[in-house]
Order: sequence, then C-alpha cells, then structure tokens
Amino acid sequence: MDQIKWGIIGCGNVTEVKSGPAFNKVPNSSLVAVMRRDGELAADYAMRHGVPRWYDDVDDLINDPEVNAIYIATPPDVHTDYAIRAMRTGKPVYIEKPMARNWEECDAINQMGQETGLPVFVAFYRRSLPYFLKVKELIDQKAIGDIRLVNIQLHWQPYAEEVGPDPKPRWRVFPEISGGGHFHDLASHQFDFLEFALGPVKTARGMARNQAGLYNADDIVIANFEFESGVLGTGSWCYTVNKEQRIDEAQLIGSEGKITFHFFEKFTIKVETAAGVEEYNLPYPPHVQQPLIETIVQQLRGEGQSPSSGETGARANLIMDWITAK
Repeated sequence: MDQIKWGIIGCGNVTEVKSGPAFNKVPNSSLVAVMRRDGELAADYAMRHGVPRWYDDVDDLINDPEVNAIYIATPPDVHTDYAIRAMRTGKPVYIEKPMARNWEECDAINQMGQETGLPVFVAFYRRSLPYFLKVKELIDQKAIGDIRLVNIQLHWQPYAEEVGPDPKPRWRVFPEISGGGHFHDLASHQFDFLEFALGPVKTARGMARNQAGLYNADDIVIANFEFESGVLGTGSWCYTVNKEQRIDEAQLIGSEGKITFHFFEKFTIKVETAAGVEEYNLPYPPHVQQPLIETIVQQLRGEGQSPSSGETGARANLIMDWITAK
C-alpha cells in the first residue's frame, strides 16, 4: 500500500480530537469517508472535518472502493462483526479499545486476520506516547534496579449521568455492549501498557463486585497478577468513591527505588532513589492517537512495525477475563 485512505465506522466522540484529525496529519495518510448510523451526525462530522464522503450504512463504507483501511470506533459489541466483514473485503482494520467484549471475540478477529493475511491493529496508543515510552525507558535502563512490584490505584467518583433523580448511564456500564463496566474500558489501557513495558502476565485473579447499584456492571475490582518475569502486581479499581478520594496512580517498586506515574490524568513521572528525586513532565500531544497511527501507516506501507497488534490487543481482554472470572 502506498497511500493509506481511511474510512471510520462510528465517528463519535473519540474521533473528534483523539484520533480523527490525526489520519490527515500523518504522512501518506488521509481520511476519505466516515459512517454513523445517524446520517445527520455523519454528515455533520464530514462537513466539520473536511471528509469527502459520509454514510449511514456500514456496508457502504466497507465497500467504498476508495477506502483501503478501516478504523472501527464503535462500542465493543460490534467490533468483531465489523472487523471480520472489513477483512473479508481485503481491508486491514484499526480497532478501538478494548478490542472486543472478551478474549474469545478478540480471537475470532485474529483468526480472520490470519486467514486473510491482513494486519489487525488496536488503539492502545500509550505504546507510542512519549510519556509512556519514558516510563518504559526508565524500566529498561534499570533506573530503580530490578522491578519487584507493580501497584495500580484507579478510584473515581460516579459520572454525573449515573446518579441523581433521573440517571442515564452510558453504554460503558452495559456489559452486553462493553463487556463489563468502567474496569473493562480503562484497565484495558493499563494492562496493555504493563505487558508492553514488563512482558507477559502469566496469571491473574481477582474479585469484581457491584456495590453501589447504580448500574448492572461491576463498579469495584481487586486483582493480583504475576508476570512471566516474576514481577508481582496488585490493583484496585473503584468507580463509586467521592471526588475528594479520586486517584489515578501507578507505582513501580524496584530493588533500588520507586517510579510513580499516572495512566489518565497527570503528565508527571517521579523517580525516587537513594540519590534523590527526579521528575519528568511529558504532556500528551493534541491528538493522542497520532503517534500510534504513524506506526500503523508505516507498517501498511512496508516501512516499519507498529507496537500494537491484534495479538497484543487481545491480551488485555484475556487478563481482564481472568480477573473477573468470565
């Protein structure tokens, strides 16, 4: 492939800034068509972003002869169906995270990729962001010696639409659509990066419960996990604390110090050793998926290799399935 001409299935909120504009900013890449079931919204997106064509039917976009790569930015319940349909037409796919609702659906996508010989990519863009590459660099350079322990805390208050006299929770807390709750949506990023930085997780187990009754999905998850390297990990995810207890923090404990970093809300990395404390500040770029999309375009053009694939993307689902006993 020379010029990568993208079509987006599901041009919703995630595509407005995080990903959509990046397709036109990456060399040898352009966004040529978008699709959304609500045709008025698809037309509005196309007009605002300067996209030549829009559709309200997924097959029309998949079969557009000008589209040669497809970005699936829908909720996870249709990722498998759309990815398989796209690859059957000979088009590689870039899929929003989590890759699907569970590991079995991810595996079905990867099997189609193997059958067709087409690459599958997943939007775990932290694998290409300077902030997280710095964390990996510090690990690789043994800035805190040998890693012994990983600890994750992600405790957030309920979203506004989940509480009050007339709550209207969004699709992320409907397991039939998302595969779980906020844990599945957010922990997928965390486990994907941890495997990127520390190697494969060998085992994981945990408990998932619904404590507050705001929706049917779990709202608290506790987990223990072990990497093949011998590094151990713990994590807690709770989405019903008060805002004063909100925390997004990850710690890497090593034989010679500690690294503290954040997955979602802050851009600082703190390294503490006997020599003192060193801090780094690495804000995200305007379009956070652009660095990863650059690697995808390079791979499709035969010029490089993207760090995120269908095989690596499926691993996050597998680990979450282990933890939630699905």
